[in-house]
Amino acid sequence: MTPSEMQKEIRALLKEKNAILLAHYYQSGEIQDTADILGDSLALSMEAAKTDADIIVFAGVRFMAESAYILSPEKAVLLPVPDAGCPLADKITAAELMEEKKTYPGAAVVTYVNSSAQTKAESDICCTSSNAVKIVNSLDADQVLMVPDGNLARYTARFTSKTIIPWKGFCYVHDQLSADDIGKVKSEHPDAPVAVHPECRTTVIDMADFVGSTAAIIDFARKTTAREVIIGTELGIMHQLKKLNPEKTFIPASKNLICRDMRKIGLRDILVSLKEMKHIVTVPEDVRAPAYKALERMLAVS
Repeated sequence: MTPSEMQKEIRALLKEKNAILLAHYYQSGEIQDTADILGDSLALSMEAAKTDADIIVFAGVRFMAESAYILSPEKAVLLPVPDAGCPLADKITAAELMEEKKTYPGAAVVTYVNSSAQTKAESDICCTSSNAVKIVNSLDADQVLMVPDGNLARYTARFTSKTIIPWKGFCYVHDQLSADDIGKVKSEHPDAPVAVHPECRTTVIDMADFVGSTAAIIDFARKTTAREVIIGTELGIMHQLKKLNPEKTFIPASKNLICRDMRKIGLRDILVSLKEMKHIVTVPEDVRAPAYKALERMLAVS
């Protein structure tokens, strides 16, 4: 079956089963082109919760599917490849967070949405890469424990007077991008602004013209008058950037910015998952309820 035939069959099945296909910007172009909704991880779950769909098919990774279930427990949530995980989310467990909370008993716990449902459930509030600063500054506590991404925590610390305690986790895709990588591509394209994700290292952020979430980078790329833009995030974003801005040139800050887990899902996996209702993701209610509260508190601030 050709990709276009699979896309056609997926779309027919989605309609037949009253299902919706969500795809993250880091998925392949053919999956992005098949999806009902494209976006950042939490934004996708929030949009899906607003629909009357009975089934959510999530072309992303496990924590995203969990978030979709946390917000829409009445819907069936499918993750086409069950072992599509997130090494960043795996950098901290709920047990480790509980121990860390004992070390800093007065600190508020802010957990990045790129985390497991169990970790969210042990948190005071969640944040995204776009609202982390706003969330931290909304808290009464002077000390803030931010997990699991240390790079995002250090970036957030630049914009608050609160004491930020970063966890030792990182996204291997963004963390591998170096100042040398930026310097090399900048020397070849000196007039091109550099847009990077806040999961990048401090040394990379210091060289950037713009720092923001995946959706924010797409917005920056649309608004800038520059004809060339250097992009420092996962390469899947290039599909939308080129599609939305055909008159501009987008240069990867590195050709190695590929998330292996995001790329595990293919059109065939989505088709089989939807056809056979395979790989349903659920979260136990004793975890879902406190995780929902952490997300709800964030949404109340945002």
